[in-house]
Amino acid sequence: MLSPAEAAGVIGDLPYAEVAHAVGTSMIDHHRELRTGIPELVYGANKSPEQIAAALGELARVAGGAIATRVDGAKAKAVRALAPAAVYNELARTLVIGAAGERPPAGRIAIVCAGTSDLPVAEECAHVAEFLGAPTLRVCDVGVAGLHRLLARLADIRAAEVVVAVAGMEAALPSVLGGLVDRPMIAVPTSVGYGVAQDGLVALAAMLTSCAPGITVVNIDNGVGAAIAAVRIARLAP
Repeated sequence: MLSPAEAAGVIGDLPYAEVAHAVGTSMIDHHRELRTGIPELVYGANKSPEQIAAALGELARVAGGAIATRVDGAKAKAVRALAPAAVYNELARTLVIGAAGERPPAGRIAIVCAGTSDLPVAEECAHVAEFLGAPTLRVCDVGVAGLHRLLARLADIRAAEVVVAVAGMEAALPSVLGGLVDRPMIAVPTSVGYGVAQDGLVALAAMLTSCAPGITVVNIDNGVGAAIAAVRIARLAP
């Protein structure tokens, strides 16, 4: 039970907050999770450490926790000098402050990646999904160049409610999985590959033209978008 003064403090905040930093201000959207079920995530690329720290701090002040993505190691070190409570995941390139409150229950998400080179995108997806309250299963290095590796983990993948398939090069993994599992599948092309792979354009085209119907495709290297889509689906699981 809140006192009248406490209630006034809770509802007194605007749906957004203006956070000043060295260059301009950032508008923090505190009500995004109320509207969409997903809180504002801080995109760290092209932001200064000061901007990232300020945004994370303001989000965590209200929500209890916040996450930033696409933060390289040097920038993460600078952010942690400003916000020592931030925890850095080097592989996923994420920074987390605090812990968010209780979120809607969600089914398990299997995050399947073709090769070790795809791990940064797969781990970004897993880390964001877990921050949003969904349990995950990581299945790594099971590309179709060695199909037996994938088949050995098929029972585990089928037990998940949603599957995220992460692959670069010719990106055959989602098509193969699409013919083997009956779960919603989100495919993530990565910028991994030689020459004509064109920084993931070939993988993107391959996933969009997959012969396995019903696969949803997100942008190149977009582990965050895949995680959010997967969490929304997983929350519908019985």
